[in-house]
Amino acid sequence: MIYKDPKQPVEVRVKDLLSRMTLAEKIGQMTQIERVNATFDAMKNYFIGSVLSGGGSVPSPNATAQQWIDMVNDIQRGAMATRLGIPMIYGVDAVHGHNNVYKATIFPHNVGLGATRDPNLVKRIGAATALEVRATGIPYAFAPCIAVCRDPRWGRCYESYSEDAKLVQQFSVIISGLQGDAPSKQVKKGRPFVGGKDKVAACAKHYVGDGGTVNGINENNTIVTTEQLFDIHMPPYWSALDQRVSTVMISYSSINGKKMHANKELVTEYLKERLKFK
Repeated sequence: MIYKDPKQPVEVRVKDLLSRMTLAEKIGQMTQIERVNATFDAMKNYFIGSVLSGGGSVPSPNATAQQWIDMVNDIQRGAMATRLGIPMIYGVDAVHGHNNVYKATIFPHNVGLGATRDPNLVKRIGAATALEVRATGIPYAFAPCIAVCRDPRWGRCYESYSEDAKLVQQFSVIISGLQGDAPSKQVKKGRPFVGGKDKVAACAKHYVGDGGTVNGINENNTIVTTEQLFDIHMPPYWSALDQRVSTVMISYSSINGKKMHANKELVTEYLKERLKFK
């Protein structure tokens, strides 16, 4: 089967795989479930594409790295037992170190790191975090948050490097720490990059404007002009895409009353088509 041939171009493999998939398999691949529900049968019967550990969700108290690896491998066996054998991807909120894991290195949150004014330090923290995440068998981290916090009443303001968009843009270099430095010319812009077995797929979040909601209310409405949107909230995403970030997480918040998950102009037309994010 063409999609299983690593010598074929990615686009050719994807087209071949999609042509073989049922609607139920496509729905399953677009679904991410919590690890407590990721039994062998659930993975196999519902064609689940992705699994995550929520905050504090661990295989056992004080679990070792080997116990994490065993858990991920057990879940993967369920995914590989499906008709098409599509591997699942496991993700974790390693947002300031691999903070779900016992004895992992924990770093300051983004608001503290932004205060250092040292982007190179943040890149090194990204590399250290990636190493510990991969040591537990996990290839994907839901980091970094590149929100620009404009109101300290926002309960997640500590996840923002700064209220200054230029500073947040500089600190997005943590993506290159997590994923590795992307080759500048070898691959087309917008294509995901992960640089080897000691790196992880990163996630730029939460697209876009989550740090600018009215009165800082979480997941609420960000009221901005076009100029404010592109001067304040969008620049960190340009830098993320320049580093070939692997994923972009859409925000639960709204822009001028329109939910971001329903915002075709900003998600499909701007992010995917204009900025060429794959």
